[in-house]
Order: sequence, then structure tokens, then C-alpha cells
Amino acid sequence: MNKKQLQSEQTKKRVADAARALFVKKGYKATSIEEIVEATGSSKGNIYYHFKSKEGLFLYLLDEWERDWEQSWLKRESQYQTTVEKLYGLGEQLVLEDLNHPLTKAADEFFNNEEKANDVEERIDELVSGHLKFNQKLLQQGIDSGEFRAIDVEKHAIVLESLILGLGQMLRKKTSDDAIGVYKTAIETLLIGIVKPTV
Repeated sequence: MNKKQLQSEQTKKRVADAARALFVKKGYKATSIEEIVEATGSSKGNIYYHFKSKEGLFLYLLDEWERDWEQSWLKRESQYQTTVEKLYGLGEQLVLEDLNHPLTKAADEFFNNEEKANDVEERIDELVSGHLKFNQKLLQQGIDSGEFRAIDVEKHAIVLESLILGLGQMLRKKTSDDAIGVYKTAIETLLIGIVKPTV
């Protein structure tokens, strides 16, 4: 990386860090590009050069959150012996790392904002698709190990993602222990339908 590229990456990081702090403090809707300009000392043109739009900047922050979450999951995943244990571990990580994530409130506002450019909608679709692929892989592991009966993993991946999203909305004001308990109950309920009988 040459000096100019390094400076560009440093600027991008500085803008992202400042924007993250504003989004956490004020929320997505209440944070303007002008405030990000003021907080970073960068020009509006420079911000648009790196991120194209406020939405693009927020998507960049969501991508960082996704990468951090995936790295955390990879560290934890190896401690689980079975797919069932992985599902319970997934619920626990979702509570501890997503419900309490500083950008959660701003992300809710972002996803509930009806006016999105086509490229933003496409990027959101990619995020959702990534979640569904993760769920499909996890469910397929359960089938392959003989823990789960043969199921339509694509459909069940959607069910699992819907369960995760719904619980995320419902449990925002619960304590972590209470939220983990509800996730455990939800996973138990899901498993009743897919666990292979041991008889």
C-alpha cells in the first residue's frame, strides 16, 4: 500500500469511527452528513468519495459489525460438540453481542427506514442472504451428524432467521439472563420439530 492509499484508508477509518460514535449517540435518523463532516473535519465530498452516501457509510459499519460477530463466532464454535449445542451457543452470542451492541438502536432505525436507494436494498439483501447461508450450513451440519431428521434447510433457515429477528425485537428491554432464557426456550421449541427421534 502506497502513502496515498494509506492516507485514504486512514481517512476512511477516521470518518467511520466518528460516524459510529454519532450514530450510537443520536441514532441513525438524527445523524446528518453535516454532523459527520463537522466531527471528522473531512469534506462532504470526501465522505461521499469513500462511502457514496449516509446509507453507504452505515452499511460499512454494519459490515464491520458482521465481521466482528463472525470472528467471535469462529472462536466460540469449536467449544460446542454438537449442532444442538451450537444453536444454544448462537442464541447466547446473539444476546450478548447483538442485543447489547451500541449500534442496535441505529440499525433498527436504518432497517425500518422505507426510503432506500436500490444499491442499499441490494446490500441489505446480501446481508440477509449471508445470514440465511449461515443458518443453512448450521442446520445441514445437524442433518449430516444425524442429530436432525432430513428437513428442507432453505425453508428452516428462514424460520430460524425469523425467530432470531423476532426475538431480537422482543427482548431489547430484558436482562441478558432473561433474554438467554427466552432464546433457549425458542431453540427448544424449534428442535422439537427437527431433532431426530432417538428411539
